[in-house]
Amino acid sequence: MRFGPSAAVLAVLISLSAGPARAAVCLDKSMTRDEIVDAINATPGCEQAMKLFEACEFGTSGDIQLGAAAEKKCEGDFLARLKAPQKKAYQREKAACERQFGHGEGTMYMSFAAFCRARVAQRYSKAASPARAR
Repeated sequence: MRFGPSAAVLAVLISLSAGPARAAVCLDKSMTRDEIVDAINATPGCEQAMKLFEACEFGTSGDIQLGAAAEKKCEGDFLARLKAPQKKAYQREKAACERQFGHGEGTMYMSFAAFCRARVAQRYSKAASPARAR
């Protein structure tokens, strides 16, 4: 029995998807999800965290952790200063991301939701510190 190129591609894809820690090519090197999260946490601010998140995305549920790290980095710019009504508005906007993407089939929708939540945090960060966002 002879295996063609499609069987070889399938074997490579299966071997890459196996294992607990997927790697991505990010910043011109192979990095695990945890290494990318650490790199996002080490960025000096929201904009840099978002750029790294976008550059290193998996396009799957793996983006949940990356997005949470970027979201947390952005929240450091504004969350403590929000009044109760503003915090509720912020939570509503993030919840809208879940309503919009949370019912889609496939892990790419989890990625969409993670990006949506992180972008909401990025907008709030920019609004809180317009001089730094430019």
